[in-house]
Amino acid sequence: MNEWSDEQLLAHVANGEVTAFKMLFDRYGGRVTGFCVKLLRDQALAEDACQETFWRIWNGAHTFDGQRGNFQSWLFGIARNLAIDTIRRQKNVLVESLPDGRTAHTERAAGVDAEPDVAEVAWVSIQQQQVQQALAELPPDQRDVIEWIYFQGMTRREIAQEKNIPFGTINTRAQLALEKLGRALRANGYGLEE
Repeated sequence: MNEWSDEQLLAHVANGEVTAFKMLFDRYGGRVTGFCVKLLRDQALAEDACQETFWRIWNGAHTFDGQRGNFQSWLFGIARNLAIDTIRRQKNVLVESLPDGRTAHTERAAGVDAEPDVAEVAWVSIQQQQVQQALAELPPDQRDVIEWIYFQGMTRREIAQEKNIPFGTINTRAQLALEKLGRALRANGYGLEE
């Protein structure tokens, strides 16, 4: 079972096999937590997001479509969406001071739109497409490093050890990729600093 691909394990998870699920968690639990820590900047929230991510994997394994992407993209997409939802929920909670010095969390009732701004949603979608296009134009070895670091939450040392690539090579590929991404995004109007 250890030699099985992610997709093979997921097929067994879809059949309710706990051992396959544990193996997927052992493979990716740490990375998903690390990824969520980068997004949420809070260990406890990141652990909650990781747990919810794997809960959704357990319940939704049968919905995975390998034609639309690989397992890792699906997994980290779920984690990313959960982290974003957590950030949005936090923005909608105010901390109020009570007379006795304690605090209470209350939902914002005024000044928060229940529906997202259509223009903002459209702009975010355009930005995502531009970033995806810029990533697609990178050489595969550089794109892989960026995906491992920014989408899977791996450190450069972890990449070097796990992928058996020299640490210096990982650093060079990351630096070259970030320079190319920066140029591509500046060309699309992003105000990135040189």
